[in-house]
Amino acid sequence: QLQLVESGGGLVQSGGSLRLSCEVSGFTLDYYAIGWFRQAPGKGREGVSCISSSGGSTSYSDSVKGRFTISRDKAKNTVYLQMNSLKPEDTAVYYCAVLSYCSGPVRPDGWGQGTQVTVSS
Repeated sequence: QLQLVESGGGLVQSGGSLRLSCEVSGFTLDYYAIGWFRQAPGKGREGVSCISSSGGSTSYSDSVKGRFTISRDKAKNTVYLQMNSLKPEDTAVYYCAVLSYCSGPVRPDGWGQGTQVTVSS
């Protein structure tokens, strides 16, 4: 069983920062890529960032490039998303997900429960 648990969401003012964490179990970061996605009410799910199983490749959507940074700690089986210079349009539920590789689909039952990020102003 793959399990992913997000944390670190909350309410922050425009221009502020948050760090999201995705703690994984049932697999190791040696074998799978981890992506961050977000979804606002009434909108589709949007890919935000992804880190490869090797940790050597990262990708970002145009809307967050230069503001967000994805990283991992293999010893803790945790992937992080550092979010700086937050904007109200970043408000969404953020999910982490496991993929075989960043260009592929999310694995079955490979989604976390999500964590709410709300940016005011």
